[in-house]
Amino acid sequence: MRARVVAAVLLLAVVAGIGGGLAQLRVDTGTEQFLPAGAPSVQATADAAAAVGGDPVVVLARSPVPAGLLADPDQLLRLLRLEGGLAKTPDVAAVYGPATVLNQVVGSARGLLAQIAGRRDGAREAARAEAGRGGAAPADAARAGDDAAAAVDRRYAPLVVSALPAGVPTLRNPDFVRAAILEPDGAPKPRWRFVVPTADTVAVLVRPRAGLDQAGTAALVDAIRAQASGAGLAAEVTVAGVPAVTSGLARAVTRDLPLVAGLVALVVAARFWLVPALGGSRRQRVRSVVWPLGVSALGASVVPAAAGWAGVPLSFGALALLPALLGVGTSFVLYLASARDRRPVVALGLAAAAGFGALAVSPLPFVRQLGVVLGLGFALTVLAALSLRRWAPRDVSDVASQTPSVRNPPSIMRRPWPGRLGIVALVLAAAGGWIGLGGLGVTANPLDLARGVPELEDARAVDRTLGSSGELSIVLRGPDVLSPEAFAWSRAASRGVLAAHGDRVRPVVSLSDQLGFLGDTPTAGQIRAGVALLPDYLRDAVSTPDGHLALTIVGVRLDDDLGAQADLVDAVRAELPPPPPGYTADLAGLPVAAADGYRAISAERYLANLTGIAAAGLVLAIGLRRRGDAVRAVLAALLATGWGFALMAATGTEPTTLTVALGALVAVGASEFVVLLRLDAGARHRRSVAVAAATAAVGYAALAVSGLWVLRDLALVLTVSVVLAYLAALLVTGPPTPRRTPPPDRTDATPDPVRTEVPA
Repeated sequence: MRARVVAAVLLLAVVAGIGGGLAQLRVDTGTEQFLPAGAPSVQATADAAAAVGGDPVVVLARSPVPAGLLADPDQLLRLLRLEGGLAKTPDVAAVYGPATVLNQVVGSARGLLAQIAGRRDGAREAARAEAGRGGAAPADAARAGDDAAAAVDRRYAPLVVSALPAGVPTLRNPDFVRAAILEPDGAPKPRWRFVVPTADTVAVLVRPRAGLDQAGTAALVDAIRAQASGAGLAAEVTVAGVPAVTSGLARAVTRDLPLVAGLVALVVAARFWLVPALGGSRRQRVRSVVWPLGVSALGASVVPAAAGWAGVPLSFGALALLPALLGVGTSFVLYLASARDRRPVVALGLAAAAGFGALAVSPLPFVRQLGVVLGLGFALTVLAALSLRRWAPRDVSDVASQTPSVRNPPSIMRRPWPGRLGIVALVLAAAGGWIGLGGLGVTANPLDLARGVPELEDARAVDRTLGSSGELSIVLRGPDVLSPEAFAWSRAASRGVLAAHGDRVRPVVSLSDQLGFLGDTPTAGQIRAGVALLPDYLRDAVSTPDGHLALTIVGVRLDDDLGAQADLVDAVRAELPPPPPGYTADLAGLPVAAADGYRAISAERYLANLTGIAAAGLVLAIGLRRRGDAVRAVLAALLATGWGFALMAATGTEPTTLTVALGALVAVGASEFVVLLRLDAGARHRRSVAVAAATAAVGYAALAVSGLWVLRDLALVLTVSVVLAYLAALLVTGPPTPRRTPPPDRTDATPDPVRTEVPA
């Protein structure tokens, strides 16, 4: 009695600890999860973000009339207040907007007028004083001062008139605003199109601080939305951008997870409840359903709970697949509960953990974390089942692999069996799938994984207006990026990229564009004087205060095919002119890192698949008494994976960053079905294995209720993979053959590996 009380207290403590950890768990959907860890482009992107901020949140405001937000002084002041409020928001690195641009232009214009006025007054006083020292009469000295002032007027008046054709520089002067921002035909001036993309639309770019985590990003996006909606702008306002998409993805995952977990639990519970072999009273049936589900959920929850307590966010893929493991995990719980010889079942469970864990070889943190979480989750499920086996209800039966007693000879299930030509055709189809894997495209775009999230549609709408959804930065590092040679290099690089790829990139902002008024060959003094005239926030957007880093930022579309985008990045990198001596140049930005991620996945697709299959096979070879079963499991995994890739090629389906490592996922099911089918040749047993396969397939299919495209796609692929793994297992284990029934009184008989009932 005391032991039971202690066990109950310990169990409650464990459940409370798991619940507390899960309550603190955070979902990480940041773009860093989908980029190759350690790649130079990822580090360059992080360095650029540290200098000027991360990918911007875009506030796009479309007015019903051209220049409606700029030419109306009231609306322009509201826009200025919005930009000022956003700049003061926590975790904001910088804000770029048309009202701030105009305000800085007004300040610069007034400063210019003040300098001219000061120079005019100084020239008058200097001429008057010099004439007085020469003995001129006061009237003559005054005339000399007026002549000097007139000379200054003659020199600078044409400049003032050409620079300020619309009158007094003030935000309340609509003519000045139009002249500063718009061309005579009403189109935005090229240098300002990153904040005024069209005559009736303005864009405010809010850059988050570097290193902001997913929770902070979501809070920042919400704060930006609240301020934008309360700004009182007479316009249609849309808040979009990569940070908005990732925060929307995190919300969608958090919303869908309970639904997916509940549906999987319902399906598995229905499977156990409806199996006639359970029998017994209603209470016994309930216990027989709750116990395997509880043990499986316990094992699968330890890792995410530990991550919650440690403050480590988990990727949405790892969290989404944990509920789906209930369909597989409960089968292993029952195998262990009813097995006399637990060795093959433990080996099978560890092989499944190794197969999942092999995903950790992926270069993407998103997939690598998925492998670690699933591998550890499955291993802990096996451990929990072994530890709690003695408390299994009396009537728990291994409904997934109910084997008849040796006292009752197994009946042989007759089923169709392919002839030699059929087997050859199936093997050739699998080989064709493996060969064709190298030619399959891969959907690795971080934004593609957010299909089904409303924020992605907003981002694409903004993309159509701005002409781009991502930023590619040309990064120049050196002792002085404001030197004439560095300035000339930046200008040549910018012009070369736009000339060669103007149909796919658009200018955003660069130091050479902002100082275009200096001409083609400015001196060092002219460059520094021109930089001094730039608004601080524009200068900081393209260079660091120490003068060691300069950026030329162009916009590209992130929804392009990543293969084509990788080609674009390679072309831009190859076309950059050689940097000046002592300087280095590189590319940075999400498009560059995403293209490198695509290359990394494409290069390692065979390694990722074969590693998972080999890991599962190696564990089986060590853990099983019959090494041939490990070989059969590997063959089944190879066949099923090849068929899967052949189906993808035939249907035009591109694998994602998850499903491109199909072999690691298929190896789990193939190992399970091969080992179970080899335990018994009876028809009843084979039907039970088919039920186990169907349950696993339905468990994975439950992911399809998610509103996210990537999870629906994963649900389809995993469901089909289970079916293919089962068919491959049938093929490699061969047709059922009668076995000789040992006499009941044989003393040296090896006990059945699985029995029907578990003693209390």
